[in-house]
Amino acid sequence: MNEIAIYTTKDGKTRLEVNLKDETVWLTQEKMAVLFGRERSVVTKHLHNIFKSNELSEKSNVQFLHIAGSDKPVKYYNLDVIISVGYRVNSKRGTQFRIWATNVLRDHIVRGYTINEKRLKQQIEHYNDLKNTINIIGSVLERHSLEAPRASGLLKVVADFAYALDVLDAYDHQELEVADTSHRKTEQITYEQAREAINTLRAQYKASEIFGTEKDQSLKGSLANIFQTFGGKELYPSLEEKAANLLYFLVKNHSFVDGNKRIAAFLFLWFLERNKALYRKDGSKRIADNALVAITLMIAESNPKHKDTIVKVVVNLINRKN
Repeated sequence: MNEIAIYTTKDGKTRLEVNLKDETVWLTQEKMAVLFGRERSVVTKHLHNIFKSNELSEKSNVQFLHIAGSDKPVKYYNLDVIISVGYRVNSKRGTQFRIWATNVLRDHIVRGYTINEKRLKQQIEHYNDLKNTINIIGSVLERHSLEAPRASGLLKVVADFAYALDVLDAYDHQELEVADTSHRKTEQITYEQAREAINTLRAQYKASEIFGTEKDQSLKGSLANIFQTFGGKELYPSLEEKAANLLYFLVKNHSFVDGNKRIAAFLFLWFLERNKALYRKDGSKRIADNALVAITLMIAESNPKHKDTIVKVVVNLINRKN
C-alpha cells in the first residue's frame, strides 16, 4: 500500500505529491521535470541514458502504479533514479530533495514499524481466538456423534467457511494473491453488445429514459481496458482478473446518468456468463446475490489507491475455489 507526502522546494514555488511505497519514494517523469525545472523531454533523455548504460536497472527501479482518474497504470521511478536524474540536470535541487526524502522515509519506516507491531499483536490475538474457537468445536465434536444435528452443524460451519476465513487471514496479513484463476481464451463484450444489453435491462426493470444514458466515453474505455497489453503481454491475464477489473472500472468511472451500480454489476455477471464462469458445474451461482451487492458497494466506496487490493478480493470471490 502506498501513501502520499507533499514536497515543497525551498523557494516555496513548487509543490509535488510524492508516492511512498516499498521504503522509497516514487515520481513520474512529469513530476521529475517539475521538480528539477526542466522539460520532460530532457528528463526522458537522461532516463534513457541511465538505463542504457546500466547505471541503474530499470526493472528493479521502476514500477507501474494506479492513480486516481487514470484507467491505465502510470510509470513511476524510485529515489535512486530521481537522484541520478537530479545530478545531471539540477544537482542543487537533487540534493535538497534527497535530504527531504531521507528524513521522510526514516519517519515513515519508524511510524510503519510501530503500526505494524501493533497490528501484529492484534493479529496474534485474533489468531489465538480463532484457534481457541476451533479447539472448542473440536471438543464438542469429540463428545457428540457426527450424526447429531448440533455437532454436524458445527462441522458444516467450519467446512463451509474455511476458504472465507483463509481469504480474510491473507487480507489481514497483506498476503492476498491472485490464485486459482483461469487462463483460457476470453470472449470480449463489445460496446454495441453492451448498449443492447443495457437497453434490455432498462426495459425489463421499466426504468426511466435516463437509465443507462452515458455521460462520456468511459464505457468504451472500461470494456477495452481489461484487454490492454504492455510489452506484448496482457495486464490482466486471467479471466477472473479481467472480470474483477471490469467491475472496478465500470463502478469507478461512473459512466451513466442513472443506474451505474446496477449496470456495472449486470455487465460483470454477463461477462462471466459469456465465458462460462458464472455458474458452477452443478448449476449453482459462483457468487451469491449478497456478495455481489457487497463487492459493488465496496468498490464504489473504496479509495482508488486501494484498487489492487480490492481487485484481489473480487478475484478470490470468483476464482476456481468458489
